[in-house]
Amino acid sequence: MSILEADALDMSALLIQAYELGDSINSSVEMAEYLYWKERLAEDEDAQSLIRQFAKKKEKFEECERFGHFHPDYHAALEEVQALQEQMHENSVIRFYQQAESRLDELLFDVSELIAYSVSESIKVPSNSPVPVSGCGSGGCGSGGSCSGNCG
Repeated sequence: MSILEADALDMSALLIQAYELGDSINSSVEMAEYLYWKERLAEDEDAQSLIRQFAKKKEKFEECERFGHFHPDYHAALEEVQALQEQMHENSVIRFYQQAESRLDELLFDVSELIAYSVSESIKVPSNSPVPVSGCGSGGCGSGGSCSGNCG
């Protein structure tokens, strides 16, 4: 058996395990809840109305945001977006959907982190979190951000 054949066998075994992992994630409780609430969200007229209203208000705010506080409608547009965000958080279907989405995202991040760190502790694992974790991947040191000192 040549080295290329051995590499092909290793890659095929790795791909099979990756598909099995994907199947496990697809059959997880987190995925089932996410799909359930995604369907409820798509069927809920109130939620869809709020989402459409929010998209319009957000677009208007983004238009104003280009000029910042100097735009005459900036503060009013910001308040409208914030008010709709509050209404969306009060809607139980939207809230449960967002919670299910967050749990699924956390599962996927944990799996990604486990795989990456099993290869090397220095591999950076991207996250959807708006708040960066400390360390080199957090926008510190060389990127012009504040350095946490954890870059090794």
